[in-house]
Amino acid sequence: MGKNEILNLEYTALNLRRNILRLIRAGESGHVGGALSSVEILTALYFNLLKIDPKKPDWPQRDRFVLSAGHKCLVLYAALAERGFFDKSVLDTYGALDSRVPGHPNMHKLPGVETNTGALGHGLSIAGGMSLGLKLDKSDSKVFVVMGDGELAEGSNWEAASAAAMHKLDKLIVFVDRNKLQISGPTVEVMSYEPLEERWRSFGWGVRTIDGHNLETIIDTVNQTPFTKGKPSVIIADTLKSKGLSFAEGKVSYHYWKAKPQELEQAEKDLDVMEKLLKTKMEEIEL
Repeated sequence: MGKNEILNLEYTALNLRRNILRLIRAGESGHVGGALSSVEILTALYFNLLKIDPKKPDWPQRDRFVLSAGHKCLVLYAALAERGFFDKSVLDTYGALDSRVPGHPNMHKLPGVETNTGALGHGLSIAGGMSLGLKLDKSDSKVFVVMGDGELAEGSNWEAASAAAMHKLDKLIVFVDRNKLQISGPTVEVMSYEPLEERWRSFGWGVRTIDGHNLETIIDTVNQTPFTKGKPSVIIADTLKSKGLSFAEGKVSYHYWKAKPQELEQAEKDLDVMEKLLKTKMEEIEL
């Protein structure tokens, strides 16, 4: 990929972070930590990798995306709005009664949401069913999933992982957002599933581990799937909780954020700094 293309995606990732702040301003709180840690993954998917059409969200030939960790919905809403599935003004209704952007994704309220998620551990099962159905239809469409590393403690995930391998669903691609924190603390202290790479391989999956904030790496890795023909693929993405907010990065207390006015002000400043750095990179490329 060219430098300009990557830089444009980095600007898009910044816009997603601004959209997330817009949602937080509207609702005054939200699961911000995992939303921000998975921004680059959603940016790569919605603005480079996914075969989708915002004007035809039910297009039969589309790729599917399942946000298994439904509490990270802020990043999904941010990406769908930025991609043009609905007007950004909808983001300002977050936290309101009967909002189309509720605390967990609802397929009946918002175009682009493939399935309701929120009860952790169900997304991979749903995605596996989608992938199996598409395979039976001899479709080339892919199914992508984003899971949280804390979510892996749900046993249903491993039943779904076994089934996906059994049925050779090699158009099923999973990201594990390994930000190493969950609401109760570090994942390795709450319920460790490390070494993740060996565990997924033992369930019959092809595995890669990457920097989950490097857009070029994310895209290149997805383009290598399936890592092994006949096997589903899992990409373990090492990320930083609350990436982009100087006061919140890597802190478990920002898994769910009840935003104070001064924190929101600092968050805007942090994103302004990111934008200045991107502008500098753009100027260097043009030189």
